[in-house]
Amino acid sequence: MPSSGTDVCLYFLAIFVPPLAVLLKCGCGGDFIINIGLTILGWLPGVVHAWYLIAKNERMGRYR
Repeated sequence: MPSSGTDVCLYFLAIFVPPLAVLLKCGCGGDFIINIGLTILGWLPGVVHAWYLIAKNERMGRYR
């Protein structure tokens, strides 16, 4: 099933500012703090983590 328009925008946002994409998708919680740490350690780990969270929450939202 294709991604929603919002998720596609979040994927693009995650390329430039991964913590902001995670904040918009998951809220201000543990995932957000982890993503900030990963982004500080390196840009790529932050992007991969953000994309994972966007995809994971997208799949979970379909079954609700």
